[in-house]
Amino acid sequence: MDPALIGTRLASSAIAPLIRKLLVQDGPGAGLAEQRVRLTRLVSFRGEKRTLTERDVRRLAARLVADALATPGEPPFPHDEAEAVTDALARTLLALGDLDMDDVQAVHLGHRELAGRLRRAAPGPAGLSTDAAGFLDSLTEWACLHILHFFTQRSTFVARTLVEQAHTQAELIAKVDALIARTPRPFARDASFELRYRAYVAKKHGSLTIYGIDLHTTPDAWPLDAAYLSLEASTPDTRPAPRPGFSCTVCDEEAAPAPRRPADQALAQHDRVLLRGVAGSGKTTLVQWLAVSAAKGDPDTRMAYLGDRVPFVLPLRTLTRHGERLPAPDRFLPAVGCPLAPPDGWADRVLSSGRGLILVDGIDEVPEPERDRTRRWLRDLLAAYGTGNRWLVTSRPSAVRDDWLAPDGFTELALTPMSRTEATAFVRRWHAAAGPDATSYEQPLLDALRTKQDLARLATNPLMCGLICALHRDRRGFLPRGRKGLYDAALDMLLARRDRERDMGDPTGVDLGEAPQIRLIQRLAYWLTINGRTEMDRSRARTIVLDAIPAIPDAAAAGEPEAVFQHLLHRSGLLREPGPDAVDFVHRTFQDYLAAKAIVDDWHIGVLTDHAGDDQWEDVIRMAVAHARPRECAEILTELLAAADRATDRRTRLRILFVAAAALEHATELAPGLRRALLDRTAEVIPPRSPEEARELASVGPLVLDLLPGPEDLDDEQARMVVITATHIASDAALPYLARFAGHPYLPVRSQLIWAWSRFDTAAYAEEIVSRVDPDGLDFTIASDDQADALLRLGLRMPRLDVREGVSTTKLAAVLRHVSPEELRVARPGAHPDLDCLTSLDRLRTLRVYVSEDTTWSLACLPPKAPLEHLEMPAPPREGLGGLRRYPALRFAAHLGRLAADDWQDLAELPSLAYLACASASLASCPASLALPGVTGIGLVVADGDRTLHRLADVFPHLRNLSLIGPGPGPAVPVDLSPLAGLRPLRRIETRRLQVTGADRLPAEVYVEVHPPA
Repeated sequence: MDPALIGTRLASSAIAPLIRKLLVQDGPGAGLAEQRVRLTRLVSFRGEKRTLTERDVRRLAARLVADALATPGEPPFPHDEAEAVTDALARTLLALGDLDMDDVQAVHLGHRELAGRLRRAAPGPAGLSTDAAGFLDSLTEWACLHILHFFTQRSTFVARTLVEQAHTQAELIAKVDALIARTPRPFARDASFELRYRAYVAKKHGSLTIYGIDLHTTPDAWPLDAAYLSLEASTPDTRPAPRPGFSCTVCDEEAAPAPRRPADQALAQHDRVLLRGVAGSGKTTLVQWLAVSAAKGDPDTRMAYLGDRVPFVLPLRTLTRHGERLPAPDRFLPAVGCPLAPPDGWADRVLSSGRGLILVDGIDEVPEPERDRTRRWLRDLLAAYGTGNRWLVTSRPSAVRDDWLAPDGFTELALTPMSRTEATAFVRRWHAAAGPDATSYEQPLLDALRTKQDLARLATNPLMCGLICALHRDRRGFLPRGRKGLYDAALDMLLARRDRERDMGDPTGVDLGEAPQIRLIQRLAYWLTINGRTEMDRSRARTIVLDAIPAIPDAAAAGEPEAVFQHLLHRSGLLREPGPDAVDFVHRTFQDYLAAKAIVDDWHIGVLTDHAGDDQWEDVIRMAVAHARPRECAEILTELLAAADRATDRRTRLRILFVAAAALEHATELAPGLRRALLDRTAEVIPPRSPEEARELASVGPLVLDLLPGPEDLDDEQARMVVITATHIASDAALPYLARFAGHPYLPVRSQLIWAWSRFDTAAYAEEIVSRVDPDGLDFTIASDDQADALLRLGLRMPRLDVREGVSTTKLAAVLRHVSPEELRVARPGAHPDLDCLTSLDRLRTLRVYVSEDTTWSLACLPPKAPLEHLEMPAPPREGLGGLRRYPALRFAAHLGRLAADDWQDLAELPSLAYLACASASLASCPASLALPGVTGIGLVVADGDRTLHRLADVFPHLRNLSLIGPGPGPAVPVDLSPLAGLRPLRRIETRRLQVTGADRLPAEVYVEVHPPA
């Protein structure tokens, strides 16, 4: 066995000092005698002047073995054989003093033969594993190599042949050490590569273009950590998944929105996130921020939770450009144009160890027919590498349905529109980045955003906010009106004035005006849009431009066609090269805008109507109406109405109508009859029939508020649907409409009003809506400290509170002291939440506590004097359930986990207990003689292989209602209901996430409701 193998564990600098201790060091006068020295005199553990004992040799052997085992990576042999290997190595080293030879003979033998002599003189123990025996052989050879090297350097009297051998041995050692350096173990190669890869990711994604700051003398790219604005996200429902026996007191279709929270913390709370956001909302910027944060791995920042992660940025626009198969992990880097070559199997090792951060950007940029293929690719990756890794997938809001990745364990979040506060912060940061010349424009723009509603409606995402800032400064404080005006001005700024105002002349040698540049670039936008792409091959882009140049005189006269193409690519400010041999637009919004212009210019109206139901074409259609002249505009809208009539399904028909209605605001001139016809057609689907339709209708924007009827004309469910619509319109224009429903008698209507608070400006919504809502029966949701402050400022006292994780412990305590609620649902983050503020709530009848499943808590945090009737706990308390005896009125106890025998005794002593929820396996621990006849309802979490349902009849003889739920996520757990056939009082069984059998053996009076597994 080559000694270089052990050298991968112990280099010369580590092993040489230890081996040297085995040998006698030269004293004064050494080397004067002209005789060879026997090995017995050269070892330090023999003779009269020995410096080591045999025990010392064994300690030295143990040190060598321990050092080898402590090296990172896979151990060379099982740890439980360390003692045997140490004993064998010690005997082998001690045998050096028994060999009948001198130093010259030993050197001539060479290290391999010398090691063989030692092994024969001191055979190793029987029973060593193959790995342990191999390690021992390799270490022995490595030690002999150093021993011989020591001999050859001992003194100057050694024969010439020994001197030559010394050179040979020294050269051999140097070569072996060089071999170690050149071919380290895989883990060492991986670590070395990751350092390079992290530096590459940090540099590649570490800059950000803020549109409009690239005028005059400012740079094109800004450091991401200086320009990044913290984005926020929310989810339609952040309440914990319902546990057995718990259902919401209001309808389930429209759940409460989460508090707005930093989007870059989403993966700290969820391993898998599907993030939705409109064009320009900052999805790709967030991907960059997460990748750079992981690459830098700073342990002292709020992004430290990504410090051990290896980021893989996978823009789908790039991966699907050629229509080829999406890449496996070993192709991740080359597929996105990374020039670094990783060690073989590196990506697999990273993902298999659960260290990956997989950032899949732009589901909406995949053609719709290919999205199912993309989901299968994701599922294959999750099946192979789902454990431990963190996954983020981004998309436009309507590109995929709500539950597209839900079965795969993804939490859905949505980037929220920028609030007034966030828009203000963005404007201030933009002007700070733009430099002192922009300072004088900051406050006038902030004033305009506050006073001009149409302008404020546009400043709801970073892209539009940046354009508004840039144009406001560029035009000395004057802004165009509407989206089209902003884009027209932005194109003028980028195409016609950018280089001129930076005093760059014609850096490409091409002097081309704005109009011909737009004509050429919109050909690229049209090709991408019509083919459902956002990225194209560079060769295709070149062909499209070169084919179009002869038909555009100014472009043909500007220079060589190739030079014109290069000018557009590098100087237009609209195109970029995201990777080798690839071209795309700097932002999808510009592609949509110019594609719409191309369609109108060439009057391909049929293309619009053919794609009217496609979510990727929504902005194209709206911008086409903006580009069209009055007659053309009327024809487009008429054709859209006809396309809606031809639609075969209601969802497509609604979508076309809503898109047409949304496009109305962009029509500069339109016959009143056609406008009325379109609004009447839209009114036919108002009020919407479902929450899904309500949210779809809200996508039309504030315009739809004029179409929504008031509360006096609606029944309860219709009122709920229109309120859902209005609360999804991100504009303060919705507040007067919503205020009309504050006193509505239907509880779900008022619940929706409270749930929507987080979507609007906190103070304005509190004053106009929250302060006027009838609290009767309402779970009053507080999701942030700002909302808590508003509640205290208004002096509101709600008997039922729902406090989310976004409220700090200090604000929670202040609110509870002020309100002293009768019913409380409280969610606390972290592994050690502070729940002491609950102890003073003497009026509390219902308490639901939600914390992480691994939280250790105590019943001591509960109010000792409260008349508790309903208690939902995060997990079993550490001291057991004995403390519940102080609540004789307790009727409902849920989320008890797995109960012990003492817990059952404690529950049996609760006189009012009628319902409980726990793990079904708990039934096995219930004493045989114990029964709870007062309990008529129970919820059980059923684990795979559980066979305890037959005990229900003995423990709960009067059971009427039974809820069974699988642990999820994962495969559905099988459960056999036939053991319940003898439970005569039973009337209803509900199951979720279970594969149910035996229901046909139950009595006819038992109703079984089976919710099939997802």
